[in-house]
Amino acid sequence: MVGHVEIERKVEPGPGFVLPDLSTVEGVSAVGEPVEHHLAATYFDTADLRLARARITLRRRTGGTDAGWHLKLPAEGFARQERHHPLGPRRALPPKAVLEPVLGIVRSVPVGAVATLDTTRVVTTVLGEDGRVLAEVADDTVVGTALPADPEGAATVTSWREVEVELVDGDEALLDALVAAVVDAGAEPSDSPSKLARVLADRLPALSPSATAKESGKRAKKGGKKKAKAAASASAASTAADVVLTALRAQVEALQAADLLVRTGHPDGVHDLRVACRRIRSILAAFRPVLEREATDPLREELRWVGAALSAARDGEVALAHLRALVDAQPLEQVRGPVVARLQTAAVQDAEAGRRKALRTLADRRYLAVLDALDALLAEPPLAAAAGEPAGPVLARAIRGSGKRLAERIAAARADEEEIPHEDSALHEVRKAAKRVRYTAEVAVPVLGDPARALMTAMEGVQEVLGAAQDTVATRDRCLRLGRAAGAAGESTWTWGRIHALEEGRAAACAAAFWRLEPGLRPVLRAAATT
Repeated sequence: MVGHVEIERKVEPGPGFVLPDLSTVEGVSAVGEPVEHHLAATYFDTADLRLARARITLRRRTGGTDAGWHLKLPAEGFARQERHHPLGPRRALPPKAVLEPVLGIVRSVPVGAVATLDTTRVVTTVLGEDGRVLAEVADDTVVGTALPADPEGAATVTSWREVEVELVDGDEALLDALVAAVVDAGAEPSDSPSKLARVLADRLPALSPSATAKESGKRAKKGGKKKAKAAASASAASTAADVVLTALRAQVEALQAADLLVRTGHPDGVHDLRVACRRIRSILAAFRPVLEREATDPLREELRWVGAALSAARDGEVALAHLRALVDAQPLEQVRGPVVARLQTAAVQDAEAGRRKALRTLADRRYLAVLDALDALLAEPPLAAAAGEPAGPVLARAIRGSGKRLAERIAAARADEEEIPHEDSALHEVRKAAKRVRYTAEVAVPVLGDPARALMTAMEGVQEVLGAAQDTVATRDRCLRLGRAAGAAGESTWTWGRIHALEEGRAAACAAAFWRLEPGLRPVLRAAATT
């Protein structure tokens, strides 16, 4: 599929609305003649509207200049990523290539037609000085039909008029100005996030005007002291289950978003998905008194499998990027042989192998079953004895538990007296324990406030130094493997030995940095655990 980023805004014209003269808008040199199109679209989704609830639109449209299959995915702010597939023969179901990016959402659930839209569209192009099309303004008269979920039910027909202002080669300042001109002519900003949401409004209460407000809210600065105090006050009266399930739900949503990033080739997708898996595993482990471990422990193991299956791709990417930067920083006389070329070749090969492995993992029925299990857990949580208790004491106990585990790992690392961390080192176990403390503190922040936040910051410091130390495990291994290949090809191995030694030094420096900050962890941990 090919695609682009769609940036548009919708307004609803009042009675007697006439599109104003847009050539008077700053930055506009001319306006094209209006062109009328007749569009017919069929929208597809699962019976429970999984795609629509995830703000995803899948349609087959004829007419206009972009007939074909369209898959619209959420992006930042008002933008959406739109992917196109050729129209092909008329068919009752979307092609496999169209569905593949959203397989993590629909999974094994059948997809079928849920609505049709017939639109009479009048398009006016907005041009720049050089004749480029900066934006398009579409005046739409729409007849939407919601197909019944029950075969014996009746279809519901809705009609309305709306105006869409979409950027083509302009900027968002122009978009703002065009929307303002249309609003001044007698239109109002639309509360509906999409035509489909409007047609299916009775079946999608979650996608009412509040969804649009949330999108706008993402563009505004988050936080504020008053809001933080209000959130903390509301959370203080919550049960442990309320707080834990809210945190868990957020991480499941993060995993779902990362799944979509991986399937659409986003470079951060694998990293984000692994982080979401780790956070979910940590929540399930730290809050066993809230959620029955008989139900959650098997799920934790499956999430561990997902993370492990994706680890090679991400770890290799990080290692090779660091080694390239390290080689670039060396004096020219210390870079002997085609070192950069070998690193570039390895990066390309790793990226392609990692992409294939990630997609195979996400297509695996075992992975899709993990997603189903997470949904089932949130739908019917396996509540344990502490679920109904006030959140504060339960959260503090969880922090104490994860803190005790961290203290044990630190004691073991101190006994080993390691200078250079390795794959199975005790300091690696310290890093993993620190992650659990951090993720536990994250869950506790809405209730415990600043002490939990300070603990998060402290654990982030541990993760930074010990994460860098762990990264050298992969970089040193790469040095050895690439050095052996260079030697076998008759090339100099000097540089590979040099950067391996530099990475050993980095590992030792990271270990020393941890031991310097370790004494300061105890009071921060104690403050959060006794709140």
